[in-house]
Order: sequence, then structure tokens, then C-alpha cells
Amino acid sequence: MKLLFLLLSPLVMMVHAVASTPNFVFIMADDLGWADVAFHGGNAPTPHLDKLAAEGVELTHHYVAPVCSPTRTGLMTGRCWSRFGVTTPQNERALPWDTVTLPRALKGVGYDTCLTGKWHLGSKPEWGPNHFGFDHSYGSLAGGVGPWDHHYKKGPFSETWHRNEKLLTETGHVTDLITQEACEWLGGRGGKPFFLYVPFTAVHLPLKEPEEWLTKVPAGITGDVPRHYAACIMHLDDAVGRIVAALEKNGQRENTLLVFTSDNGASTTENNGQTYPQDGYPTGPLPGNNKPLRNEKGSVYEGGTRVPCIASWPGTLKAGKHEFPAQITDWMPTFCALAGFKPEKDLKWDGVNLWPQLAEGTVPPTRMIYTVAPGFRSRALRLDPWKLVEHRQGDKTKYELYDILADPEEKKDLAAEKANIVATMKERMTVKARADRDAVAKD
Repeated sequence: MKLLFLLLSPLVMMVHAVASTPNFVFIMADDLGWADVAFHGGNAPTPHLDKLAAEGVELTHHYVAPVCSPTRTGLMTGRCWSRFGVTTPQNERALPWDTVTLPRALKGVGYDTCLTGKWHLGSKPEWGPNHFGFDHSYGSLAGGVGPWDHHYKKGPFSETWHRNEKLLTETGHVTDLITQEACEWLGGRGGKPFFLYVPFTAVHLPLKEPEEWLTKVPAGITGDVPRHYAACIMHLDDAVGRIVAALEKNGQRENTLLVFTSDNGASTTENNGQTYPQDGYPTGPLPGNNKPLRNEKGSVYEGGTRVPCIASWPGTLKAGKHEFPAQITDWMPTFCALAGFKPEKDLKWDGVNLWPQLAEGTVPPTRMIYTVAPGFRSRALRLDPWKLVEHRQGDKTKYELYDILADPEEKKDLAAEKANIVATMKERMTVKARADRDAVAKD
């Protein structure tokens, strides 16, 4: 079969087989691992996500950053987080004030925009989502919060729950509150297209699920924290189902591209081990599951950066699997292409417009996926079939090389026997790294 190759320049805005301006709903889980979902063999039922995966397009090689704030930076800008010097979870403002963010771009072509959930790109109200393109915002300005008291870690940003950057106190479980706000906002839309961003805090620690969800956990899952973890996944799945149902009820589903993913791989850290205000959290390690991928959150190995991802648009996207590398930075160019946004200047996107691949099965050219870990202590570059991993410790640097297509579990390091390929990949990584820190928020 003859393959059709199409160069997907980030600046080429091509829209294929879309009758009208679509709505966008982007749902992001927090620390949800590759095998935490049932459609990847997880032990907690996820019927709503399973249905989306079966009826939509599953992106089987979708990459994000190893941790949360960097991934959110990539989504909001279409650029690798390292361009902004953002490599760790951070409370300081992540983006320069004049950044053309995804919601700003969509607002420029007539979209209503809303964030309900976790921001974590600047934890003061004056650095919040409404300052970067969102008409309406709600949830945590900082990172993950206690599910019932809605407090971030002890310190200056502990009080973080807000609506439109005004701090407030509410009762209820965080997953339910985020979902309710999203559904109510959807119900209030008029004739304008919209972008709804729903970054949940599930399944980020600390876990403490309602009894109604704990009673639904399969009996074969034992242990306090594992049962809360499974309940949290099931609760999240139900929330996704509620958002889909709201779209259907409001007659919005047939013209909405919905994307679901996670901000990084799963974690196995202690549930009650960080400095959150105490609220009776169960003690024990999280059972986050990234198998068969290597390692977990914080790592540039596959288990830290390759996550579940589904694109769903009934009647427009055919069911199937997209088995080429994609990255969180791709969604801004893709949404902007579909919305008809044309940048006035080069936004230096690292991402590409995925739509021809998703909608028509166009085979993309081989591309580089560049990944930076917290503090630049590790980096990775995927250029099929190879993946180069760099680890830095003091003045020492170690390189590993994997045939990622033949060895997705990264078991066999080929660096010693493929020195010429390591050298070539190092040169390519150096080129990709030249743009690092070129847009740090200093203003």
C-alpha cells in the first residue's frame, strides 16, 4: 500500500472534513498511569472511558511531561515546557504575561473559554487563569488539594480554592465540585463555540474517597489505600461520563471534539506523606500502575511520560488507534487549526496539527519528541526507532539508548554497542535544547 506523507508544519493550518466550528472539551486526569484504566488492563472499572476509547481514537503513543506544571505549560502554549524554564511543579507564575495561550487564541476567533479544576501555573489569584485567556475559572489555583477541605500543602498557597480568582470555601468532594461546575457551565452556553478545560485533581494524593464509591470497589482489591485509589479512578470515570451526558443533553456532543489524557504517569509515593493539612487520610503507598512501561511520575522513561489518551468526536472521528508519537504540545496547533485561528506571528510551536492523522489516517513523517525532567536532571529524545535518555548528576552525564519500537519497556540499553547512533541523537538533542529558557517569565 502506498503511503501518503504530509509534512505537518506547526504553522500550516489545515482543516479536514469539519462542517462547522467545533467545540473543544479537554479533560486531564492527575497522575493517572498507563495501566490504571480498564482498557489497559487496570483492576478498577472505567466503563465511560472504555466506551470513549472503543468508539473514538486512542492515541497509543501520547507523551506528556514527567510532572504536572510542565505538562500544563505544554498544553497552554503548544511549546515544550523547558522553553519557559518550567520543569517542576511550581507555584510561581509560569508564563510571560503576553503569551498567546490556547484559550487566548480561541477567544480571538469567538470562543467562550472555561477552566474548572487545577491550574498550577501561578498560585496567586493575580496569576490565575482569567489573566491568561479564560472567561470563567474555578477550582485550585495551586496543585492537588485535599479532596474534602480543598487545601493545598501547608504554606502560603494552602488557601487556593477559587471562582474567577476569588478565594472561597465550599463543601463537597473535589471531583464532584469540579464536575458540577463544568456541567453547569456547559448548560449556560449560547450559540458561540466553546473551549472547556477540565483538569481534575484525581488521582493525585491525598486520597480520601466517599463511602458510596468505596462500596463499589471490586472485592478483589484489598488494602485501605488501594481501595481508595480504585474508588478515585471509578469516581473520575463517572465524572467523565457526567460531562459527556451534559454535552448530549445540551445538544452539543455532535459538534464537540473531546480529549481525555493524564498529566504524567502514575505515582507510588506515600498517600499521607506530604505536607497537606491533616484530614484523616489513609496511610500507605499509592498503587499507581504504569505496567508494562518503565518507571513512574518524575521520570523521562515511558512510565513517567506515556499516558492514556483518547480523542472522541462521534460522527467525525472513526474508531481506531493512532500509533504514532504525539505530545501534549500538539493540541494547541490542532485546536487552533480546527477553529480557524491564524497566528499573527510565529508562535514557535513544538507541537503539530494532528487532525490529518486523526481524521484521515495520514501517515506523518518521523518526528522528534523532546522531554525534560524536573531540574533538567534528565532529558529524553525519541526519534524512531531510537530513544536517547540523558541523566545528569553533578558534572557527570550518562546516556542510554533504546530501540523504543522493539523495546517499549526500555529493558535493553544499546548505548555501548550503538555509539554512532548515540552521537547522532546527542547532536539532535542539542539542537532541540537551543530553545530552552527562551521564554522565561521575567516580566
